[in-house]
Amino acid sequence: MTQSDRRMTQQRKTILDVLKKTKTHPSADEIYEIVKQKLPRISLGTVYRNLEVLSELGMIQVLELSGSLKRFDWDPNKHYHIRCIRCDRVENAPIAPMRQLENDLYESTVFEIVGHNLEFTGLCPRCTENMS
Repeated sequence: MTQSDRRMTQQRKTILDVLKKTKTHPSADEIYEIVKQKLPRISLGTVYRNLEVLSELGMIQVLELSGSLKRFDWDPNKHYHIRCIRCDRVENAPIAPMRQLENDLYESTVFEIVGHNLEFTGLCPRCTENMS
């Protein structure tokens, strides 16, 4: 990564601000639609590139959940997510990371563990209500 990739440009700052103000875990297209209101000349490609850079810098998290678009999370700290199987809404799961499980695995394998994904699925309140 070059020095210019590490700079906090106005575009990156705006994208990061949008992510931090969003309670959901938006896709790049959703982020683009919001950022475009603040920076009308920004392109979708620029948003994608800047999301990638912010991820590489460890400032955001890229979520690649099953059955869903790539989504983005402003919180790079380890935590889990829950996804609605009907509308694809994604929220933080209200539990702490399972550190003991991770430690047990790290100690009992010859693999070099670089990460893991734990995804919970269910129906969000809106989809549950609409089923009635």
